[in-house]
Amino acid sequence: MNLQPLPIGTSDFSALRSAGQIYVDKTEFVYELASERQKYFLARPRRFGKSLLISTFETLFRDGLKNFEGLKIEKLWKGKIFF
Repeated sequence: MNLQPLPIGTSDFSALRSAGQIYVDKTEFVYELASERQKYFLARPRRFGKSLLISTFETLFRDGLKNFEGLKIEKLWKGKIFF
């Protein structure tokens, strides 16, 4: 049985995906947040994924869908234009 490495301490979305580490797909929520023109305050406990979430947004807006193959946002994001 070949197990994927756990992403302990990984807060870079691109690095996590390229290394084939486990990622719980939260990209549907990323899409919902990115689709609305509102400000959000992210208050979560320490070591609870805030940096990874911000890195996910950064990767999406910088590189498009390049690192999102097989994730929920891949189908939702196509054709979406943000200003």
